[in-house]
Amino acid sequence: MSEAEWHDAKAQKNKKKHKGLSFEAAQEVFGDPYAVEIFDETHSTFDELRFKVLGRIKNQTVVVVVYTQRSDKIRIISARYASVKERQAYYDSF
Repeated sequence: MSEAEWHDAKAQKNKKKHKGLSFEAAQEVFGDPYAVEIFDETHSTFDELRFKVLGRIKNQTVVVVVYTQRSDKIRIISARYASVKERQAYYDSF
């Protein structure tokens, strides 16, 4: 797993918006061997490709993390708890 980074102010704003999910906890999704990664064509630009990863963190909660790759680091853009439909898609994938 590459090292993850984020903007601290964005992380605090995200935590408030998404029921206390911290970027620190959300980065655990990159260690999930069953995680599903999706290219985010809608929000990607020529200069910044974005991806969504759907997977579990250590407390077995399924989350969605949006990120980009910068050099050898993963830059987390947002993180939230997965919806019912997303959780079902995750569990249906294996």
